[in-house]
Amino acid sequence: MRRRPDWLGFCCPERREAMETEEEYGGMKYVLITGGVVSGLGKGVTASSIGVVLQSCGLRVTSIKIDPYLNTDAGTMSPFEHGEVFVLDDGGEVDLDLGNYERFLDVTLTKDNNITTGKIYQSVIEKERRGDYLGKTVQVVPHITDAIRNWIESVSCIPVDGQDGPADVCVIELGGTVGDIESMPFIEALRQMSFSVGRENFCLIHVSLVPVLGVVGEQKTKPTQHSVRELRALGLAPDLLACRSAQPLIENVKVKLSEFCHVPVANILNIHDVPNIWHVPLLLRKQNAHEAIINQLDLVRKARPPELKEWTDMAEKYDNLTNSVKIALVGKYTGLTDSYLSVVKALLHACVALSYRPSIEWVAASDLEDECAKSAPETHAAAWETLKGCSCVLIPGGFGDRGVPGMISAAKYARENKVPYLGICLGMQISVIEIARSMLGMEGADSEEFNPEASKRVIMYMPEVSKTHMGSTMRLGCRRTLFRQPDYITAKLYGNMEYVDERHRHRYEVNPEFVAELEKSGLQFVGCDESQNRMEVIELPGHPYYVGVQFHPEFKSRPRKPSALFLGLILAATGQLEAYLNGHINGPY
Repeated sequence: MRRRPDWLGFCCPERREAMETEEEYGGMKYVLITGGVVSGLGKGVTASSIGVVLQSCGLRVTSIKIDPYLNTDAGTMSPFEHGEVFVLDDGGEVDLDLGNYERFLDVTLTKDNNITTGKIYQSVIEKERRGDYLGKTVQVVPHITDAIRNWIESVSCIPVDGQDGPADVCVIELGGTVGDIESMPFIEALRQMSFSVGRENFCLIHVSLVPVLGVVGEQKTKPTQHSVRELRALGLAPDLLACRSAQPLIENVKVKLSEFCHVPVANILNIHDVPNIWHVPLLLRKQNAHEAIINQLDLVRKARPPELKEWTDMAEKYDNLTNSVKIALVGKYTGLTDSYLSVVKALLHACVALSYRPSIEWVAASDLEDECAKSAPETHAAAWETLKGCSCVLIPGGFGDRGVPGMISAAKYARENKVPYLGICLGMQISVIEIARSMLGMEGADSEEFNPEASKRVIMYMPEVSKTHMGSTMRLGCRRTLFRQPDYITAKLYGNMEYVDERHRHRYEVNPEFVAELEKSGLQFVGCDESQNRMEVIELPGHPYYVGVQFHPEFKSRPRKPSALFLGLILAATGQLEAYLNGHINGPY
């Protein structure tokens, strides 16, 4: 074990007393993932895959994502700006990378596993206002950096895998790229941490790009060299390099990187393009990444040889799939597929479980509208042709009135033509509006979100939700939904459970005053919350699969545990739902 160094007490006087009582460090092992050259290299997938490989060695793993932006959380950020907002059990609205961690590692994270600059500064300012600093000048160093370190150290000890006690390893992903001005306090805090916990408890993996210039055709190492040089100038030295490239690195490129970046050749990992991301953990194992990390963290006696048979089977199964199913995803943010990342992953999990390859057709909801037929008739015709060529329709969540008429048209098409349909959050509300208008003749039926003055507000603003503040004011997190009877399709898909716990993110709901009238159309509200007043699940009898849910089932889907409702959609799209519900065909895995 290594003693905590005394010099930190000199640099941070307010920490001296705590350090003097703690003679040696015997706690968490940390793996830090940083990125260089450009953003979007796949640090999240790399961090998740490293976690998978360490788990396969018998180690318990937790994860932390650091986002250097000033937002307190991702809740108010546009999907076009930052991709989807992932929702956790405790109601945390977090970066989509935490969704990758949960899916890969099969863990349940908390909102504190996502650290932002906004959260750190808010906590420090609150302490200053309370007088916790006793009149001292509050500065980035040591107060902000100490807050970052304390946050990491406390959150890393929270169990996330259902077992008691802290994990063995905490994988930390630092968002952005090295050199970004907003990430400097985090870099400094992590530099301090790397020294205080000791080399045998801290492993730094730097993800960088090795591009190929089209004219030359040569793999270029200079961007990585500069990135590592900048990282070293900030006081951090990489133990491993994870080099992203289109093709496998040639050996002399690894040797060159080793010489100029001061990293052993054996510790230079190559994450080249693969058919699907399930191959990434296998790629890391093949290059003995686990051995390098385990040796660095002095975990040799605790770890076992990696066992990744399930991952190998999944990756190979997907590669060998020949049959596909066409899914129309009708949404508002189709210009950036990361806006619906969890929906895409949930469709992938369900399709692969049933031995199908998902073929997602992206349909911009606004292209289905009558206005588009006038302004861009070819785009309108192409959108409808795409929709009609699919085996099922999915309308995911969203906010605002843009594209709503197109979604209503898509829901009506699926209902009238008995095309399997799944509406999530906004998608369920769209179904209720469409049925109220088309089947009950409510011409003024609308949502309070789109038309606050509507005469028939079948969708209303939830009374307990703030109308003045946007951040963290929705109905968020894991909530219980009760099934009214066990013989509904959704209840059967969930294994004839009396209730199900799923994650929510909404501020509008079905108006309970219209429930009885809506049920006259044949629409059935088959699930509700524990108060019995808030409608959660709808079904349409006589339709192969017409389901709408107020919650977001995609957030709990896992590669080997696909969401029940996504599974139902694909079963219906492939004509297998009835046989599955009657037990005539086996379930997934």
